[in-house]
Amino acid sequence: MPEPEFTVKTVACPACNGPSIYAPSNIYRPFCSERCKNLDLGAWASERFKLPEQTPNIDPDFEQI
Repeated sequence: MPEPEFTVKTVACPACNGPSIYAPSNIYRPFCSERCKNLDLGAWASERFKLPEQTPNIDPDFEQI
C-alpha cells in the first residue's frame, strides 16, 4: 500500500519572519530553527510579552479617604 503524499506547508517564523517548514520533520515548528525557538522562550521568560496592566476606572469626582 503506497504511503500518502503530504504537501509541505511553509509559514513565516514568528521570531525572524523567515520561511519555516510546518511539518513533523521540523522539530522546532512553527519556528525555523532552535535559535528562533530559544529567542522566543527567552522573551517570554524575561516578560517582554507581558500584557499591559489595565488602569482602574477612577472617577475624578469620587473622594477617596
